[in-house]
Amino acid sequence: MTLFKKLPALVLTASLLGSAGGLLAPVAAEAATWTPRASEKLIKLPGDHLRRAVENDFRKSTLAAAISEADEKVDYKKSTLQDLKQALQRNAGSDEEIEVDLEYQLIGEKQAYLSLARERQALKRKKAETRIRLYERLLAKMNRSQKALSPQKALLVEQQKQAQARFQGSLGKIDTELMQSSITTQSKYATEYANNMAAIENLVAAINNHPMNQAPTVDGVEVTQEDFVRNMITRNQAELALVDQEDMVLGYMAKLVSLDALALAENISVADSGADVVAVDEPRNSITSTVDLFISN
Repeated sequence: MTLFKKLPALVLTASLLGSAGGLLAPVAAEAATWTPRASEKLIKLPGDHLRRAVENDFRKSTLAAAISEADEKVDYKKSTLQDLKQALQRNAGSDEEIEVDLEYQLIGEKQAYLSLARERQALKRKKAETRIRLYERLLAKMNRSQKALSPQKALLVEQQKQAQARFQGSLGKIDTELMQSSITTQSKYATEYANNMAAIENLVAAINNHPMNQAPTVDGVEVTQEDFVRNMITRNQAELALVDQEDMVLGYMAKLVSLDALALAENISVADSGADVVAVDEPRNSITSTVDLFISN
């Protein structure tokens, strides 16, 4: 029986996928890079604008291109698995040799899917870890900047605030005196002053409402810039935890493919010896959406 020649490959597949070595992260992922800088320009950007600047920088990297390419390859391989699965269902019980050959192809495609998915996982992990390092460096710079505020500089800042408050108070006083003037309340000076005040108020409102002058928010709540960056670190740590979970899912998928390969190898041996072929349990559909393609009926 020609299918008997497939036995060594099936046994090797079962052996590799049944061990940790069969799921090592591919070296290809190491070539993709993203090296963002924790620059002063980034620190000065408010809240969400900082996050967008980081994401824009990421999109220009070879790491972003590698993740996009990996996504396409995984999606394509998933379609191939679905096609083979449907072909197996259509040919169930019709032709023994064709059915076994399809099962053999399915195991090979599953092995290829696992390899591609593991590569994508390594890239996703690299992205999250790089983000965390960047935000940690930004946070450290912010903290150093706060500590670097000398007593003299702090006093100068306070004096500037007080001077601004006195200036605002004087404007109100001048406004009152002009409006109460018994000489000419409707003089051109009073009119120009009112126009100037209206213009100032509009400009101040525009500055206060400008997107670049808004306090950063987390879930709709205003926070400090430092707390915003801490939240971004936490979010990326959560993303790493999801990558860990997906790695575990891939490990279980690999174990199932290993068992499928052993089962098919055993059935081929039985068929070659002339005994009745025992029906092989047929394996069944982002990583978790593919789990059904790895689980036997």
